[in-house]
Amino acid sequence: MKKTQYTYRKISANFAKIPLRTLRLSAFLFFTILSHAQTKISLEKAIELAKSNNIDLKIADKEIERQNILKKTAFQPDPLQVQYQGGQFNSVDFDHNVSVQQFFPLGNVTKANRQLQEELAKLAEKRKALSSYELEKAVTLAYYQYLYGVSIQKLNSELNEIYTKFLKNAELRFKTGESGNIEVISAKAKVKEIETQKEQLNYDLAIYQKQLQFFIQTDENIVPDQNTALQYTFIENQQNTKAETLMTDFYQQQISVYQKEAGTFKALRTPKVGLGYFAQTINTESLFQGFTAGLQIPLFGGVNTTKAKAAEISISQSQLALDKNKMMLNLQREELQNNFQKQQKNLAYFQNEGLLYANQIIETAQKSYANGDMSYWSYISFLNQAIDIKKQFAEATHSYNQSAIELQFPTIKNN
Repeated sequence: MKKTQYTYRKISANFAKIPLRTLRLSAFLFFTILSHAQTKISLEKAIELAKSNNIDLKIADKEIERQNILKKTAFQPDPLQVQYQGGQFNSVDFDHNVSVQQFFPLGNVTKANRQLQEELAKLAEKRKALSSYELEKAVTLAYYQYLYGVSIQKLNSELNEIYTKFLKNAELRFKTGESGNIEVISAKAKVKEIETQKEQLNYDLAIYQKQLQFFIQTDENIVPDQNTALQYTFIENQQNTKAETLMTDFYQQQISVYQKEAGTFKALRTPKVGLGYFAQTINTESLFQGFTAGLQIPLFGGVNTTKAKAAEISISQSQLALDKNKMMLNLQREELQNNFQKQQKNLAYFQNEGLLYANQIIETAQKSYANGDMSYWSYISFLNQAIDIKKQFAEATHSYNQSAIELQFPTIKNN
């Protein structure tokens, strides 16, 4: 059966194939218009747009439509047989004979075909549901990847402000002879480094935006609403149940298709009835006519029997695949749950203590250095420690979000 499954893994792989140079060029072009006509949207709106615009989901809709149309093909009579005979088949005279015959299926063939098409249409709907689930996951990951880029930008701006103040203090202390020129040079180098990082972060943010736009598939300059909380809100036991339900529904529907397919092959072993009409001349005199009736008996029905057995084997294969993937999903959830709890505890430390320490270190070090109570090297050491804590906090939040989203949307295997 034809499968057109849209998955985040496939999309991510396609996006990863784009050359870095192309991405950076796209990022540059985006950055030049970044301040123009931006549309800020919530995560819910981004997911809604993606499901509305995504071409793969539109293809899935067309497949559902196609299968529904094919329901009309359930009744499948044989082609109409029209035959002409001319010659000396009655006498020495040249006579004519025209006959028409039509065979119709008997038994449950039409019913079996209709049921099979109905199950195929349902299978197309289940496949689309899986695609929609994977798309929602992809958009969510891309959305929070952009917010992570924004948080790094804010940290960069904060560092720039800190080192700009440090540079002013260093220049003042140098003028008053309280310190050497090394402090001024060091501060200028750090400010320049931060400014350079800012430009790189702008490019990164543009790339994150393009990736989100790639999943939403729109020409609009869409960006996440920066008022969105940076920490992803994890809903316990909601999507976990949904993932298992979607996977189970898909395989059970696949089993139902194979069951109806087996029933269709079995029904094809029944005879077909035929009705006909003929008209002819005898001794060139016309018109003599009559009716015919007959049966088509599949004496060699082994092909359909074998196909029915093959469909029954496919039923067993699908059931085994369902059992296997249920086990894999449970193991995956346990692994994701452990990672989520680890990231949750790590983030909690920075939220409850680490970030507070960092702010206190910066504030105290700045005052002490400005008052001349702390040496340059001690000040730099404390400042680097505080900055490192802030960077770790940003990374911890990003890691938490990724683990939470992965746990919210565990990967579904359907092959």
